[in-house]
Amino acid sequence: MQVDWRGIYPAATTQMKPDGALDIEANQRMVEQMIADGVHGLVMLGSVGENTSLTAEEKRRIIASTVEVAGGRVPVISGVAEYTTDLAVDYARDCERLGADGLMVLPAMVYKADVREVVTHIRTTAEAVDLPVQIYNNPGVYGIDIEPPALVELARGTDNIVSVKESSEDPRRITDIINQDPQALALMSGVDDVALECMVLGCQGWVSGFANVFPAETVAIYDHWQAGRLDKAIEIYRWMMPALHMDVHPKLVQMIKLAEQVAGRGSETVRAPRLTLEGDQRAYVIDTIERALANRPSLD
Repeated sequence: MQVDWRGIYPAATTQMKPDGALDIEANQRMVEQMIADGVHGLVMLGSVGENTSLTAEEKRRIIASTVEVAGGRVPVISGVAEYTTDLAVDYARDCERLGADGLMVLPAMVYKADVREVVTHIRTTAEAVDLPVQIYNNPGVYGIDIEPPALVELARGTDNIVSVKESSEDPRRITDIINQDPQALALMSGVDDVALECMVLGCQGWVSGFANVFPAETVAIYDHWQAGRLDKAIEIYRWMMPALHMDVHPKLVQMIKLAEQVAGRGSETVRAPRLTLEGDQRAYVIDTIERALANRPSLD
């Protein structure tokens, strides 16, 4: 399947049973629901998907089972978040073999690489496969900022590096990348509470954590923006904003999964060392999502 890096791609959660084991059936149900709600693609095993909390075998099971349920209806992209370049290459090749349509490659985990090392890691991983590759830049979470010159260098030097998920939380970065080279990369916003701003400035789509919870509304924001109905896109975006702020919280995974549970779309179970929320944080998420559910806007 061709991946055009446009539209709404949920950064999908990974569903787990109460004991922390993978729940493949629940994961497939979640994927089916989001496809039915109109999402344009799926990003599995990103930050929200708890990639680094899963074993190598579990990651491959998630990709195989997602490819199975998607059935070619939407592209399936896998995050590549490994500790070494060799492990990233091995995983990328397995994703290709399992039928994934593309990859979202992060800098190597744990080690804070310099720009030369980051470029080499991402390029080596991309060159190991024939799949299209999206770079994932998330300096706030991973402590490495892949700045516009390095992003453009990667795209110019590697044919299958074609997109970036930009999660620097700074909409100005979109303009900086475009000014470096407007043709180098398909840009997608990776931060929920600046996503519409980033799309207005040049992003072609949105890799969204809260599309797990409100997929139809997230798609509606994109559709209205694409059709030139910015006022309607802003209306829905403003309704979602109290929830979208959770996407930049250190406990975004727990918050999004609890929000899914409140919305009847998934389970809040996370894998240790993460723990489910309690106290004020739990009350905050429940109250925010219940208020949103009670005041859903028209999508037309």
